[in-house]
Amino acid sequence: MKRCICLRSNNNLKNTMEKTFIIIKPCAIRRDLIGEIIHRFEMKGMQLCAIKMVQLDNQILDEHYAHLIDRPYFQRIKNSMMKTPVVISVWKGVDVVEIAHHMAGTTNGRLAAPGTIRGDYSVSIQENIVHTSDSVENAEIEIARFFEPYEIFDFNQLSPSVLYAENEC
Repeated sequence: MKRCICLRSNNNLKNTMEKTFIIIKPCAIRRDLIGEIIHRFEMKGMQLCAIKMVQLDNQILDEHYAHLIDRPYFQRIKNSMMKTPVVISVWKGVDVVEIAHHMAGTTNGRLAAPGTIRGDYSVSIQENIVHTSDSVENAEIEIARFFEPYEIFDFNQLSPSVLYAENEC
């Protein structure tokens, strides 16, 4: 993964141009929310690097949700994720993993804050519209699980100066 290391002027912490992974789930597909969800990430300033529609199967879901395999609701999650194809995507930006995760809102749509994707479009803990990577490490794993390197495009859509101050990237 190509990274851009930058400095924040106020506290000397490093900003990192990173990539994140997002799934638009079947509940959003069935409600025709694909464009709305993509639009929200674009409006935030995140750059789309890869996108495709895929039908998930047992094998990929067993791998993706391995951390939930012993939970009583595991099969229910898998069944839900196979109802329709999903839209999977890769996005890039400074601190994009954290940004996308916050934009999604808490897992339970009933508790998610208004203004978040789940807060605006979900009333369910399971049918919660999107999956976003929760760490840079998991984003790298998830991107590699669902995309071949040649499917991810790394280009500058806008001059970074349109989105970030000089000292940010």
